[in-house]
Amino acid sequence: MLTLAILIASGLAQTSDLPASSKQIIAAPIASEGLPNQVPAAPAPLGPVISTQNLPAQTPPSEVAPSAIAPQASPEASIQAVTPNPSSATPSRDPNEIVVKARERTRGDPFARLNARSFAITQEVDKAVIGPAAMAYQERVPSPLRSGLRNLIGNIREPVNFANYFLQLKVGKAAETAGRFVINSTVGVAGVFDIAKRRPFRLPRRVNSLANTMGFYGIKPGPFFYLPLIGPTTLRDLTGTIVDRLVLPLSFGTPFNNVFFTVPVGVVGQLDTRAEFDEQLHALHDHTPDPYVATRDYYLTRRQAEIDLLRLRHRRKATPAPADSIPATLPVK
Repeated sequence: MLTLAILIASGLAQTSDLPASSKQIIAAPIASEGLPNQVPAAPAPLGPVISTQNLPAQTPPSEVAPSAIAPQASPEASIQAVTPNPSSATPSRDPNEIVVKARERTRGDPFARLNARSFAITQEVDKAVIGPAAMAYQERVPSPLRSGLRNLIGNIREPVNFANYFLQLKVGKAAETAGRFVINSTVGVAGVFDIAKRRPFRLPRRVNSLANTMGFYGIKPGPFFYLPLIGPTTLRDLTGTIVDRLVLPLSFGTPFNNVFFTVPVGVVGQLDTRAEFDEQLHALHDHTPDPYVATRDYYLTRRQAEIDLLRLRHRRKATPAPADSIPATLPVK
């Protein structure tokens, strides 16, 4: 203890010549050694001691002038600064450039892109071949002859109309259709003259089909198709049309199963119907922003009107044209 006291006394004697501030810094760790319950003081700095008495006082952040603080851009401002101007980055379009837009998928038309392409091809063929041929047929073939051919083709399809009215349990209309067929096939010279619609019979021609029968019993139309040469149709209508076309060849045989009979009859029927509805065709396609969509919607609406008419629904609103009186280039079967 005596030795420790002598060392402390000699240390104090050596520090007597130092400045007051230095004495405080050196004495701080010595005084803390005798106080075990207090928090140890910070160690002495390793470098030279710098007095802070003459340094300027720091200004609180709230009192700093706004101009002295560097502005920080927000994330939105940074994005806007980096994003180029679309008007300046997008090159000018060529007025003759063709812009292809994706067609939205519509319910009931899952093959819209393929159907639209088929529609465009069919319209080109119609403008180049079918349309001019139909108008030439109308101009060069006398009206009585065209009317006789139309009656003949309609009379050939009367058995199909009769069968479908019978399947729909419309016995009265089935009987009228059978009477029309008998009268026109005999008195009307194989149907060239429509005697049955005149007095005293007054039996109007009513078109029917297996597609109508399926719709009558609640079968949905299914997906929409636009097929070349056939035109607008649905899965239900296409199936019914195929079956209807097989009734005569399978039931009566010759000449209905002979290609030299069926092809000319089909061609004449299409040309005659195309010519009859030329104005309606142009009105539908030339005055709508999207002719394909107008064609599809028109076809589906009219077909539903025909089904509703068979079910005795919306009788006052539904006035559909005969199902087989519209050409393939128009949106009604």
